[in-house]
Amino acid sequence: MNKRNLEEVIKLRHILHQHPEPSMEEVWTKNCLMNYIREHTELEICDRGRWFYAVYRSPGDGRDGQNRKNIAFRADFDAIRMDEEIDLPYGSGNPGVAHKCGHDGHSAVLAGLALEVDQEGADHNVFFLFQHAEETAEGAAECVEFIKEEKIDEIFAFHNKSGMEKGSVNVIDGTSNYASVGMIISMQGSSTHASMPEYGKNPAYAIGRTIGGLDHAVKEAKSRGLVLCTVIQVDVGEKAFGIAASKGDLLLTLRAEFEKEMETLAKHVENLAKSEGEADGLEVTFAYQDRFPVTANHQKSSDKIRRVAGKKGYQLFEMKEGFRGSEDFGHYLKETKGALFYIGNGEDYPQIHTAKYDFPDEIIETAVEMFKGVIEEP
Repeated sequence: MNKRNLEEVIKLRHILHQHPEPSMEEVWTKNCLMNYIREHTELEICDRGRWFYAVYRSPGDGRDGQNRKNIAFRADFDAIRMDEEIDLPYGSGNPGVAHKCGHDGHSAVLAGLALEVDQEGADHNVFFLFQHAEETAEGAAECVEFIKEEKIDEIFAFHNKSGMEKGSVNVIDGTSNYASVGMIISMQGSSTHASMPEYGKNPAYAIGRTIGGLDHAVKEAKSRGLVLCTVIQVDVGEKAFGIAASKGDLLLTLRAEFEKEMETLAKHVENLAKSEGEADGLEVTFAYQDRFPVTANHQKSSDKIRRVAGKKGYQLFEMKEGFRGSEDFGHYLKETKGALFYIGNGEDYPQIHTAKYDFPDEIIETAVEMFKGVIEEP
């Protein structure tokens, strides 16, 4: 990577880090990135409101006389609701929000790739997709239309990951990130004076029995891959000692290696909650949010990652299994070929989404070079 470009994108990363914005609120971040691409390249820019993409149109006919392909690269740019808590010269200026997942680094890498391709050219059309709201899965769900509109042949992304050797490239065929969804079970009964509980319908007991039956519901799903059901919150009644509880919510996260098995698990949990609630005369309803599809890499795309890592001399590790944490990049892989791979932050580096974490600038060049290598692959 050009040294000057690297220095520029590290500065950009620090600027982004100082101005974190949570999902669906990334107005400054999006404008900063769009203006950066506009000021430093000749790329075509397509503003789509909450997100945007830039395009390099190749003047050639493709490598070795082959037709040009449309290759896309995605970077997310939302932050999370956490305090900075570490002393950085470019620390967060937005209290309660910080780039603790490294999306500032992902965006800086994509900007660096844009600089390099704009300056050096490419044999294919290259699309640089800057996406909002990855943390809530809303971003890719909105951006996925771009795949069909621009006839994208293949799309790639990377994520930084702690617990892996610094600068190493890590890849897997199939599931790289589990599917997940937030499930809200609501039970409505009727209120009564706390001295006469028999005259009301209290959801606390049915919710308690539902929680107790979750392990059985997971086993009933009979999944070939790992499935998980995690209790997130129990909210029953009000802080009023004279009134028995009459309504309650149970929040769960369902997670699965294979998306269909998550859907099957959801049905089993619904049946359990409905049975327990109705046994006590309660009205039971369900709602879902933060729905992440499975991110399943295409083997031919993963193979490109492997070849590029070998050519560039980067240490390559085959992941034994996908990560339980979810990634909305899976929306794109349902529409076209592609792969998401990981670059190591260091084996003892602070984990993402923790107070001590900050994206390591040392892996920016590795990520840009990996993307450049992918563009050159047939």
